[in-house]
Amino acid sequence: MSKINTQYSHPNPTRPVVRTMDKDLSHIENGFSRTHLLGKETSSELQQAIAMETRGRAESPQSSLTGQGSARWWRLVVSLRVWATRHLHPQVQRPDAFLEHFHGAELKEVSSRESNAQCNVSGQEPDGGRSDKEKKEEKQKKEEEGKENCIKQQEKKDTIVVDPSSNTYYRWLIVIALPIFYNWCLLVCRACFDELQSEHLVLWLVLDYSADVLYGLDMLVRARTGFLEQGLMVKDTKRLWQYYTKTLHFKLDMLSLLPTDLAYFKLGANYPELRFNRLLKLTRLFEFFDRTETRTNYPNVFRIGNLVFYILVIIHWNACIYFAISKFIGFGTDSWVYPNISNPEYGRLSRKYIYSLYWSTLTLTTIGETPPPVKDGEYLFVVIDFLVGVLIFATIVGNVGSMISNMNASRAEFQAKIDSVKQYMQYRKVTKDLETRVIRWFDYLWANRKTVDEKEVLRSLPDKLKVEIAVNVHLETLKKVRIFQDCEVGLLVELVLKLRPAVFSPGDYICKKGDIGREMYIIKEGKLAVVADDGITQLVVLSDGSYFGEISILNIKGSKSGNRRTANIRSIGYSDLFCLSKADLMEALTEYPNAKRALEEKGRQVLIKDNLMDEDLAKAEPDPQDLEEKVEHLESSLDTLQTRFARLLAEYNATQMRVKQRLSHLESQVKLCGGSPLPEGDPPDPEPKQQ
Repeated sequence: MSKINTQYSHPNPTRPVVRTMDKDLSHIENGFSRTHLLGKETSSELQQAIAMETRGRAESPQSSLTGQGSARWWRLVVSLRVWATRHLHPQVQRPDAFLEHFHGAELKEVSSRESNAQCNVSGQEPDGGRSDKEKKEEKQKKEEEGKENCIKQQEKKDTIVVDPSSNTYYRWLIVIALPIFYNWCLLVCRACFDELQSEHLVLWLVLDYSADVLYGLDMLVRARTGFLEQGLMVKDTKRLWQYYTKTLHFKLDMLSLLPTDLAYFKLGANYPELRFNRLLKLTRLFEFFDRTETRTNYPNVFRIGNLVFYILVIIHWNACIYFAISKFIGFGTDSWVYPNISNPEYGRLSRKYIYSLYWSTLTLTTIGETPPPVKDGEYLFVVIDFLVGVLIFATIVGNVGSMISNMNASRAEFQAKIDSVKQYMQYRKVTKDLETRVIRWFDYLWANRKTVDEKEVLRSLPDKLKVEIAVNVHLETLKKVRIFQDCEVGLLVELVLKLRPAVFSPGDYICKKGDIGREMYIIKEGKLAVVADDGITQLVVLSDGSYFGEISILNIKGSKSGNRRTANIRSIGYSDLFCLSKADLMEALTEYPNAKRALEEKGRQVLIKDNLMDEDLAKAEPDPQDLEEKVEHLESSLDTLQTRFARLLAEYNATQMRVKQRLSHLESQVKLCGGSPLPEGDPPDPEPKQQ
């Protein structure tokens, strides 16, 4: 652009104007070219037009005013062209991976459609100066390239990545735990007992190489196991492989799959100790135990079983090592080693293993007497066994004691509550009848597992999960109440978090006629009776899913009964109810004024239907809720005024201090000047250097 302007420019008075216009046009054109790639043809046309206009201006002498006007006109034209191009050719939007993760298949389909459309549009760029045949060929090439790119992107999306929190991953842990358990239990046994290895050689070879195949598959699963980054699952196969190769598990997996059993060709197949590197896969077994402990509903039982498993494996290994040492020293050479196998009684395989296992159990548990060692190596082995046995015994006692205490923790806590209530009733000399009722109430709670404090149990969960659990448990129950039907979902979610369980004993009054209603009740389980004033005659029996007291907590203006109870309700047996207090309801309704008005309207309709609504009273009396809101508003306004007044008082004090400081400064200056004020209009003499 600069070359074109320089080539056709001549010295004339309007040259600065042309340069300025050219510079503005070049800025606009450069910005336009950066804005969108599809406007190349338009920009070339603009360049030609601008060059012609500049050439014409250079050849015809014009005034600077005319040059400025034409420059503004061309800037306007270029701006309009840029605006039209942007709106006719919108920018290609990249698919959002975050939205794809949460919206799932629907968004993926939309993005794939958009990408296909973009691939089709990419071949429709204008090609000036080319034949139709060339255009068609280039269009077909671009379409094929776009389809190939779309296929590659789809293949990347369809890569299989295992989520470590899914059930599939846990099932694979169960599968891979089997060969690990097989290697840890049978490799050492086959290495120490020769008969076991030689008599079933084909079986061991099949099992060994089947375990190796599972080990190899486990490496593939680990390489495709996703991990979280910034809360999202990483599914890029290259990144997953890089992440896996940097971990210690990759090194252990590679060492566990080294083909050390190739030495069978030189030494023979009766050396299973060559496969001891397969034992390095133990971390996978620990991961399976951890996952199972978090998933099981009986964690204490699983912990005890896990502890017993560890102890049995240690005793098993110690028995095999004892038999191997006896074989190295010589069977029957002294009283400590295994007896001579020439004796048929001690030559059987089952006797060899059981005798070694018995010796290992007595030594590690330190509860029996074993033959004393004779040689130095035997003494050293027994000392190590005793130390390991002490650690095992301490571990058993500590873990079993803590597990038993954890299993009985809830019972001990509940029993402590009962004991404290019993002591209080004895101290206050409560009647035996009432004391029996209280104890039976506690027994009912424990027998039906209703001693759990829901808020305390769910306190460690985030608010979102608390809401989901409460909705799953209580929402259907709350929807049964007729005034809450067709309410906003947000209000129902707020209310389910405020429902409190309540248990009543046989004969307990839930409410009496004339009491002030502060709660409403929903029957979860049990039966309640609406009784007459004598407390015996049953008018109506309420069962599961029934509710009462919903009108009294709304405080509807014009109700004949006000907010008082209109009936006596008594529990026939043990009853489980959900309770919603008036304060909790009003607190939730403050955020939902429309729902509040809808609930009040439903309550009025119910009262009118039951002939409990006084229209004249409703029109005459002011709404108590409005009065409460006005009082609260006045209190908040008063607090705001007090805050503002305190702020103004602080500003006044600060201003007063500044004024005093300025006055004292002026007084000091007046004293230094001689004590007499200067006449108006006369400039003050310059102060001496000393002053």
